[in-house]
Amino acid sequence: MGRNSDSRRWWELGALALSGQAIGLDATVLNVALPTMATSLHAATGQLQWFIAAYTLVLGALMIPAGALGDRFGRKKLLLAGLAIFGLASAACAFATSPGMLIAARAALGVGGALTLPLSLSMLPVLFADQAARSRATTIWVTASVVGLPLGPIIGGWLLDHFWWGSVFLINVPLIVVGALALALFLPESRSTQRRPADLPGIALSSAGLTGIIYGFIEAGQSSWGSPAAWVPMAAGAVLLGAFTAWERRSSHPLIDLALFTSRDFTIGTALATLANFALFGLLFVMPQYFQDIAGASPLGTGVRLLPMIAGMLAGTRLAPWIIKHTGTRPVIAAGFVLSAAALGLAATTHVHTGYGFAAVWITLLGAGLALALPAAMNAAIGALSAERSGSGSGLLQALRQVGGTIGVAILGTVLNTGYRGQLGTSRLPGSLSAAAHSSVTAGVAAGVQVARKLNDDTLVQAVRTAFVNGMDRTLIVCGILTVAGAVVALLFLPRRSPRLGPPVADREESVHEPVG
Repeated sequence: MGRNSDSRRWWELGALALSGQAIGLDATVLNVALPTMATSLHAATGQLQWFIAAYTLVLGALMIPAGALGDRFGRKKLLLAGLAIFGLASAACAFATSPGMLIAARAALGVGGALTLPLSLSMLPVLFADQAARSRATTIWVTASVVGLPLGPIIGGWLLDHFWWGSVFLINVPLIVVGALALALFLPESRSTQRRPADLPGIALSSAGLTGIIYGFIEAGQSSWGSPAAWVPMAAGAVLLGAFTAWERRSSHPLIDLALFTSRDFTIGTALATLANFALFGLLFVMPQYFQDIAGASPLGTGVRLLPMIAGMLAGTRLAPWIIKHTGTRPVIAAGFVLSAAALGLAATTHVHTGYGFAAVWITLLGAGLALALPAAMNAAIGALSAERSGSGSGLLQALRQVGGTIGVAILGTVLNTGYRGQLGTSRLPGSLSAAAHSSVTAGVAAGVQVARKLNDDTLVQAVRTAFVNGMDRTLIVCGILTVAGAVVALLFLPRRSPRLGPPVADREESVHEPVG
C-alpha cells in the first residue's frame, strides 16, 4: 500500500479538499461585491465584466498544460506553487486601487487556480488505488469544491456588511495557508515515470485555442451572438483546437493522451459532469438576482437563502455511497439528474409573488440531485485515469468543465435576457420614459427596478419584476431539459461497470514518489 498509512491519506485528502473549497468560494464571492466595487474603484460596466472574465479566461486556458506539467515536474511542487500564486493574487485583489490593477490581479488568480484545481484532483488516482476508496475520495473532493459556491455569497455578504470590499478576497488567504502547510508537510511528491520533453507546440495551441473559445463566449454573453467580437475568437479558437488535435495525433510526446476519449467512462463522465455544472450555474446565475431584485433581500440575505442547497448536497452525498453499493454508479447519476430536472421544473413555475418556502424546497431538491449526479460523474471520469497520467487527464477534465460552464453562462444569459426583454415588449411601459431610462430598463432587472423607484412608478416596478421572472423561468426550463438529457445519456451510454483505461493501478508507487521533508 506504500509508505503512508490509510488514515494519513484521508488527512491528505482533507488538505486537498480545503484548497479546492477556496477556489469554489472565490468563484461566487465576487458577485455580491460588484456593486460596491463599482463605486469604490469607479469601474465602468465593461470593467466590472472583466473583473470576472479575466479569471475565467486564464483559468480555462491554462488547466490542460498545468496538469501535464505536473506529471512531468512533480504534482505536489506545482500544486504548492499554484496555492502560493492564488494566495498572493488574492491579497493583490484585496488591495487593488484601480480597475486595471484588479483585472491584472484576477488574471494572476486564474494562473493560481489553473495550477491548483487539476493538480489537486490529479492526486486522487495517486493516493487512492482502490476503486471504492477513490470513489469516496472523489465525492469528498467534489462536495468540498461545490459547497464553496453557495457559501461564497453568504460569507461575502457578511464581510461586506462589516468590512471593506477587499475583505471578500482576503477570506481565501487563511484557507490557502492552512491547506498549503498541510500539503507541504504530509503530501508525498509524485510525477510520471516517463520523463517526456514538454510539448511546447501543444501547450501553445491548446492555450490559444481555449482562450479564443472562452473569450468568444464571454463576449457573446456580454454583447450579442452576432457580434464579430464574439464569433471571430470562437472560430479562431476552434481552428486552433483542431490544429492542436492534429498535432497531438502525430506528436511523440503529446500534451494529453487522446486515447482517453476511447474510454466511455472518461468521455461520458466528463460530459455528464459538465451538464451538472450547467444546472448548478443556472441556479447561481439567476437566484441571487431573484432574491435581491425581486424579493428585496440584502447580499447576506441572498446567501442565507441559498443555504438549503448545502443541506440538500450533504444529504445527497450521504445517500450516494449506499445507493452505489446496491445499484451501481449509472442509476445514481440518472436519479440525480431526474431529481434535478424535477426541482428545476418546479422552479420554473415561480412567479413574482411566490414565497421563499417554495424556493427553499426546490433548491434543497436540486442540491440533493446534484450531489448524487456530479461526484458520481466525476468519479466515472477519474476512474479512467492511471496514476501515470493523472495530471494531464485531470487538467483535460477540468478544462472541459470550465469551457462548458462558460458556454453555459453565455447561453443562460441570452435566454434570460431574451425572456426579460420579450416580456417587457408586451408590457405597457410608460410613454414618458426618456430614451436613457428606456435603455436602462431593458438592460436588466437591477437597472430597471432602480429607474422605476426613482420615478416612483409601481406599475413599472411590477412590469420589470414580471419580465425578469419570465426570463428566469425560461432559463430554468433550459437547465431542466439539459438535466433530462443527462439522465438519458447516463442510462444509454455509461457502462454498467467502470473499466480502467490502460493497465490497472495496483499500487501508489506507479508514479514516482519522493520523501516528504
